[in-house]
Amino acid sequence: MVKDITYGSYKFGSSNSSGESTVMKFTCLSKGEGFHFPPCHILNICGFRVLLDCPLDLSAVAIFSPIPVDSCCIQDEDLSNCLAYKSLNSENTAQKKQKVERALDENSLIRAEPWYKTVSSLHLWNLSFIDIVLISSPMGMLGLPFLTRSTDFSAKIYVTEPSARIAQLMMEDLVEMHMEYRQFYGPEGSHFPHWMEWEELEMLPFQLRDVALGRDGSELGGWMPLYSAADVKDCMRKIHTLKYGEEGCYNGTLVIKAFSSGLEIGTCNWTISSPKRNITCLSSSIFVSSHAMNFDYCSLQGNDTILFSDFSSMNVTEVSSPDNPTAVRIDGENLEEFATSVLKAEGEILEEIEKLAFICSCAVDSVKAGGSVLVPIGQLGIVLQLLEQVSLALESSNLKVPIFIISSVAEELLAYTNVIPEWLCKQRQEKLYSGEPLFEHVKLIQEKKIYLFPAIHSPELLSTWEEPCLVFCPHWSLRLGPVVHLLRRWCADQNSLLLLEKGVDPDLALLPFKPMSMKVLQCSFIFGIKLQKVQPLLNILLPKLVLCPEDLRKHSIPLNTNTFTFLYYSENETLRVPNLKNNIQLDIATNMASHLHWRKLKDCEMNIARLKGQLFMEQGKHRLLSREDHLDCAQTRSLLRWGSIDLKRLMIELEQMGITASVDQGEDASSLHVHQPNKALIDVRANTITISTAEENLAILVYEAIGRLLNGI
Repeated sequence: MVKDITYGSYKFGSSNSSGESTVMKFTCLSKGEGFHFPPCHILNICGFRVLLDCPLDLSAVAIFSPIPVDSCCIQDEDLSNCLAYKSLNSENTAQKKQKVERALDENSLIRAEPWYKTVSSLHLWNLSFIDIVLISSPMGMLGLPFLTRSTDFSAKIYVTEPSARIAQLMMEDLVEMHMEYRQFYGPEGSHFPHWMEWEELEMLPFQLRDVALGRDGSELGGWMPLYSAADVKDCMRKIHTLKYGEEGCYNGTLVIKAFSSGLEIGTCNWTISSPKRNITCLSSSIFVSSHAMNFDYCSLQGNDTILFSDFSSMNVTEVSSPDNPTAVRIDGENLEEFATSVLKAEGEILEEIEKLAFICSCAVDSVKAGGSVLVPIGQLGIVLQLLEQVSLALESSNLKVPIFIISSVAEELLAYTNVIPEWLCKQRQEKLYSGEPLFEHVKLIQEKKIYLFPAIHSPELLSTWEEPCLVFCPHWSLRLGPVVHLLRRWCADQNSLLLLEKGVDPDLALLPFKPMSMKVLQCSFIFGIKLQKVQPLLNILLPKLVLCPEDLRKHSIPLNTNTFTFLYYSENETLRVPNLKNNIQLDIATNMASHLHWRKLKDCEMNIARLKGQLFMEQGKHRLLSREDHLDCAQTRSLLRWGSIDLKRLMIELEQMGITASVDQGEDASSLHVHQPNKALIDVRANTITISTAEENLAILVYEAIGRLLNGI
């Protein structure tokens, strides 16, 4: 098939036997679940496979039982329960069936060294076929060492500098916390653990079985033993970090940039520019943030395709209202006005401030009653703000209680947040210019109001410890880290307070610590675009095509399908996305353009020229450069011709030149026999025309006659 492709201001003929290169393929491997488990996708664009994020579902660790507080003093009952998962028990099938049917309790949890749940669908792909990995947040990087430790994996990994560093600290802390399990249960064997046997999985209560297997039973293959500290170091050596707005170019074809999403420090939305399309990978974003740089949606304008991957509000029913200025349709006249209103909108940030103030008031009440406060929140931005707000609340209430931060990476993490001003909000950046710390925890640590310790058994902590107190520590799953020990200590204290994030199943998470007298406050924080802002945002970005999750179709929000084309995707289904560009841009060297000799094609209004040079890709654009041996004049080269020959018209052309010939029509070929002025044979076939004669001048005349009937350059 022949089609015209516009190169700059010129048109050339080009053939393409297959449409595969013009089609992008998109597969949603996982929709994720909340802030800590972002979505995971694979794009196939320009022949390259791009993996978008590689997260870890740490909420699934809740099906395991935490180790006892004192692992050196294990009660006989605890020990027998642990051994039950290491060896086959002798119970008969009826007794096992009774175990399955009994209510979920602490003894139902798996007493074994935890494995960790990755995106199960990702393991169905050949890792050697993945060319690029784009990481949009630290949470989207926690599963990456599972890939980089494979010898088949050789993809280039792009991530922003802050996300890379924060993710590294999170992974190192996870490995450190997991070592407590390793010390308790001993080194793992080379075979699958006993709890993963199908007979044992069937014994689990359905709440745990759903987590382990998934609702359709397909997620068991996603469980993996945790990577090591050496795996984390090896992973960090293989990544390529980008600064804000810095270009990364893969194979000269794909140009990649990262722009702030506002969700967290270093989190980003990726843009991918290619010869065929420009894509915005829109992850969970927050328009206005009180700690991270705001959502930079202006830099996403002009891209023809948007991959909408923000699932944060899919489970929240939001009704659009005419009184809500962000819910109305925006036309061209008030587009800029709307953009300004979004930037200045303080509704979301005020909502977060009110939540933090309420949390601080609850914490103060607990301290006044003689209780302590345990904060295992995993969102870095929320923790940084809580440290500032709760210290002010304690000071205003004339309460002098210590604030402890217990984590193996706390010191490094808090120090790092004060050296990355380019990824912080303007209010934080202004503090840099005035010589103030970017966050108040620097001052609070100096004033001995906040204490940092690497572990709960640290001698320095034991000598400083006093109650009541406030403790910030991992892990939000309530299965790992210092929180397990402190929760066992305070769970019976009705004056103490535990803060949980939304997304954590409190019934399952708190199961090992029941009965609970401790107060529990579960908090919901904004971690994405609200539904009523989706359409106005699209009106600003003006894409031609939007890839949306099928879940978005179920919500009653006014998506304007007249302006954009919507394609809806579901998990584990490959979506074929047609090309939107009819033309491809080609940059031609100036010295080559000056040597173009134009010819007008027959039967159509088009000029065409022949050129010769070196074609290559650079920064996502086709470029054609000349070489010295290519600058020969077009007249010295043989013309390239195409078209079909009408034998009757050829006979007329020959007669006008004084050449007499007759036609011999065959099935596969036709021929013209030239009788005068000399003998010649013109053999005409589907793909070739052969002129046979002993007279050179006659051959030239016949060639000219044929050339008048064909197109050529």
